[in-house]
Amino acid sequence: MPSTVSSLWYVDAPDPVAVLREHPGPDPDAAFALAKQLNPDRDVVPAASGTMKVWAGPDPESVYIGCYPGVTVMCSNQAALPRPTKLPELLVRPLASEHTYLVSYDLSLGWGAFAEWERGEFRRSFSATRVNILEDEGMPRVWERDYWAGEHPIGLAPGELPDPQLLPFDPPEFAEAANREWLGFRYRERGSEDVLTAGLIEVCGFSLFPKGEAPRLEPEVAAPVEHDGRRGLLRWLRGRDRVS
Repeated sequence: MPSTVSSLWYVDAPDPVAVLREHPGPDPDAAFALAKQLNPDRDVVPAASGTMKVWAGPDPESVYIGCYPGVTVMCSNQAALPRPTKLPELLVRPLASEHTYLVSYDLSLGWGAFAEWERGEFRRSFSATRVNILEDEGMPRVWERDYWAGEHPIGLAPGELPDPQLLPFDPPEFAEAANREWLGFRYRERGSEDVLTAGLIEVCGFSLFPKGEAPRLEPEVAAPVEHDGRRGLLRWLRGRDRVS
């Protein structure tokens, strides 16, 4: 399960999890076109692809996109915002989608965030660490009720004293709940074999370079990369294997 997630989802399909199950492979051409559209000031170069179990929280020089019928996901550090309402307008609705969802968390920081737009209109956002709410805008959704009621308390280590300002829930788990509500799967939950997990959702990888600074690819290097996220073009570009 990924320790960091920074994802944006553009959804038209009424049952996005069904789409992700039925279409195991994304459209690489559509992903490449979207990567270039959303990064007009960068050179975009195809890189190693893989699954969201590995690439859900990429570094600033990479972006991972999965384009499926009626469902598109973009994993980018641009979604890791303390205040989700500050998401750039370009990223809110690039595909004229019915719904836009932001889901981000960092387990090491105890931070989680989520946000929702409908036809580009803001509806709801939340962002917090365990003791500090960074943003809480819009009308809370019905599914949030159990969390605010304290039915999902933060698990403390033996002997750990609770901070007086401790929230009644773990923010990364709260973000996970939003993801499950909107998209039908969870990053961190282990389920039965028929449950969709992040390790089953494939995304296409792209490296981002300053304009005019992308390396020139030799023909043999530019061959299609493997989809296991372990070898291929990214090794050549960065001189190391990101997934060991």
